[in-house]
Amino acid sequence: MTGHRAGARSGASTDDGANAGAPSANAFDHALESLRNGEPVLVHDAADREGETDLIYHADAVTPDAVARLRNDAGGLVCVALGYEIAEVFDLPFYSDAVDHPATSDHELGYDDRSSFSLTVNHRDTYTGITDEDRSTTIRSLGEVAADPDGADFAAEFRVPGHVHLLKGAPDLLAQREGHTELGLALADVADLAPAVVVCEMLDDQTGEALSPADARAYAERHDFAYLEGREILERLG
Repeated sequence: MTGHRAGARSGASTDDGANAGAPSANAFDHALESLRNGEPVLVHDAADREGETDLIYHADAVTPDAVARLRNDAGGLVCVALGYEIAEVFDLPFYSDAVDHPATSDHELGYDDRSSFSLTVNHRDTYTGITDEDRSTTIRSLGEVAADPDGADFAAEFRVPGHVHLLKGAPDLLAQREGHTELGLALADVADLAPAVVVCEMLDDQTGEALSPADARAYAERHDFAYLEGREILERLG
């Protein structure tokens, strides 16, 4: 448990992130090193996209304490993003392609052409699947199979449905889509880590809306976490 809540307001909640203060010259390298060390990073996608900041870990670093931070300090949906090739090896579909129901058609997301959601899973060694211990077991195991997909039997390790939402990255990552799924996977790739990251939206306790970039940056500074704008990642990797 962290003892901190992300929702403390800074008074600058209308800031879209573009003027929230220039990032330090080593912010990108700080983010890569943080992921390698099992620490979270914060990534704001863009004001004209979702306009959200996600707390991101590499999957194999997610302990029960990390799950507690995700649900207490972030508060959004805890998801594991897998690289497209890894998801294909495990025959993981986009959810909207797998479910034959009229509600899956005619999406009007506003910020993107399609959702990244795939299946939901629990590791078979978990009980209910929702506790911090259970979810960390599922998430770390997803990180392990992503590192060695040819040596894993996905159906033998995981059951569907479950309490961990899977996201399937776009085939061409940032060249095709600029969501948190792809931003997080791109960072993992540059950090030479397996293509499996946890993403969770940061919400504001007082308004119930997305945490503003200014407040997200202040949270990162309080905890010495790396904070990046999506455009910084695109500029470095574009």
